[in-house]
Amino acid sequence: MTPFNLKIITPEKTFFEGTTTQIIAKTTTGNVGILHGHVPYVANLVSSPLKIEIEGTLKEAALSGGFIKVSGDEVIVVTNAIEWADEIDVARAERSKQNAEERMKRHESQKEFDRAEKKLKRALNRLLVAGKK
Repeated sequence: MTPFNLKIITPEKTFFEGTTTQIIAKTTTGNVGILHGHVPYVANLVSSPLKIEIEGTLKEAALSGGFIKVSGDEVIVVTNAIEWADEIDVARAERSKQNAEERMKRHESQKEFDRAEKKLKRALNRLLVAGKK
């Protein structure tokens, strides 16, 4: 497969900048695979595993939503947070999951419930990517 450039950025840093031969991401309408020569494309991403093929190995990262832009030989992913599977603090993710579940049970408004649900999805995604779910 032909490599292409990938840049993943967060508000704090550039998470990844290099070449890849394949990306698998989950958009609001389902999974999408990106290979070299993909048509120009922009989509919202949801909290889910992001799979990136680097030097023949498919690496997985926990992505907390964002968007993806494909143009020419470059793909840019912008997200609030992302971390490689082996960097996930499982104990912290478990605590976040429990806290979010408790908040959802005692929510006082729809806004609070929605916020807790978003945090729960992120915690579950981190546990999934870490192989603990």
